[in-house]
Amino acid sequence: MQNLGSLEETILLIILAMDDDAYGFSVSEAYEQHTGKSISISAVHTVMSRLETKGLISSEMGGETAERGGRRKRIFKATPQGVAVIEEIKASRQKLWGLIPGLG
Repeated sequence: MQNLGSLEETILLIILAMDDDAYGFSVSEAYEQHTGKSISISAVHTVMSRLETKGLISSEMGGETAERGGRRKRIFKATPQGVAVIEEIKASRQKLWGLIPGLG
């Protein structure tokens, strides 16, 4: 299993949940909404860059949009490897939770 930091895991989960609408700003908004913690867009980009280097997400340039002044945004998606890593993490955590009486 590939090791992920807590922030990497959270960002990867958010990208998986967002499906086709995961880009820097939307991921930072979703992070704040779901964790109650703020995060800078540059921090999100740093984490997404690490995840892409690890082969857990991929990116492509989206189309130009009027609200962005004709600029394109980079859209991120989880790779099959990224999905497999998240499934392994989930199974491992569920196993550990099962060891705790009354919480499993």
